[in-house]
Amino acid sequence: MMSNFALFAPPNFLDELLLRFFSAETVNYVVWPFIQIGAVVTLVAVWALYASYLERKISAFMQARLGPMRVGKWGLLQPIADAVKLLTKEDLVPEKADPYIFRYAPYISVAATFITFSVVPFAPDWGVITDVNIGLLLILAISSVGVLALILAGWSSNSKYALLGGLRSSAQMVSYEVSMGLSLIGALMFARTLSLSGITQAQASDSIWFILYQPLAFGIFLVSGIAENNRAPFDLPEAESELVAGFHTEYSGMRWSLFFMAEYAAMVVVSAVAVTLFLGGWYLPGLARLTGGSGNLHVLLSLVVFVLKMAVLLYVYFWLRWTFPRYRYDQLMDLGWKWLIPASILNIVWTGVTVFAVQALDRPGMKTVESLSGGLNLTATGKGIAVAFGWAGLLLAAVFLAYLNRGSRDFNLKKQRRQIKLVDVPKGRPAVATPAAANEG
Repeated sequence: MMSNFALFAPPNFLDELLLRFFSAETVNYVVWPFIQIGAVVTLVAVWALYASYLERKISAFMQARLGPMRVGKWGLLQPIADAVKLLTKEDLVPEKADPYIFRYAPYISVAATFITFSVVPFAPDWGVITDVNIGLLLILAISSVGVLALILAGWSSNSKYALLGGLRSSAQMVSYEVSMGLSLIGALMFARTLSLSGITQAQASDSIWFILYQPLAFGIFLVSGIAENNRAPFDLPEAESELVAGFHTEYSGMRWSLFFMAEYAAMVVVSAVAVTLFLGGWYLPGLARLTGGSGNLHVLLSLVVFVLKMAVLLYVYFWLRWTFPRYRYDQLMDLGWKWLIPASILNIVWTGVTVFAVQALDRPGMKTVESLSGGLNLTATGKGIAVAFGWAGLLLAAVFLAYLNRGSRDFNLKKQRRQIKLVDVPKGRPAVATPAAANEG
């Protein structure tokens, strides 16, 4: 019993302290999970608090300005000041709004996001709260509940602006959830498990990250995740310049901030899933030899590796926001339905071809498959073939999508701009010439 407990044990001093008051079973299945949950919720809440600070600082760096500087050294206390301001603001409820749905919609959004962290493997052993064999499906199912919170918030506000924002969010999230889910299937065909810890172990046992096998799927998942989080350039459900503030127009105070806490926490979820499926999770080549492959030092260093990988993807979120302009809504729908979904379906088919080719070439003269236990473990030759197929899929997808969308109107509206002719505005004529006016000119 104690040997099983040691596998999941926290650092030794905490282990000995807990065993003085509780049995090993209670520590394993009650006390230690509560400690893990408390640590994850606290750290994610702190991240949500300071993510706005990081975003403002990164945007200031890109735009050659300073950003927050006055509250605390380097402006580090600015998020604390913002939190105090939101807590002390009046909590308003519109007169004709549905009071119950209006009040509870933000909590649904936050809860749906935080529940997904229960199956994310931040590190081996005690670095994961729980490992279930359908962990990936659980994340997709629970995270989709967050869509309902946005719709309910927009509908219950009894505001046309908020309702339009909620409708935009429902259309956008349904569209991009399809491509996001389909993009994961390619990695699952190599890992052969839905357990997130199992997917990480499959990459560790094969000593390779699945992004090398699935570069197209990684790109699709990342773009779909950004759109799923309503982040720029896909922030159409909010779109302050168009819809006042979107689905949360009528919210104020702390309930208003809960939506942003859920948004920044969802960024961590998407980054964590991307790291787990495509970037090896907590696995880093050479780390096991450095730490001996077990023990608290191995868990802590693996946690650092996981967090650093997530930090890179979270920086990409901020980078894209201040790089690309917001899409028009027709462009948003075109990108999801005409480009990402066909590309994700093509990736599934191409991954099936890759797996078939690697297994078909496995013969005495050229061994490509090491074993099928714990995933599709390939030899060096098999890895080379799978990587070549994966990157060839990018070229195949480019040709396929170009052919599929050959009749679609281009995003920059070149043809429409050529048809616009300026006329003599001072004489009272319209700014854009009608066909009759153009013929007269």
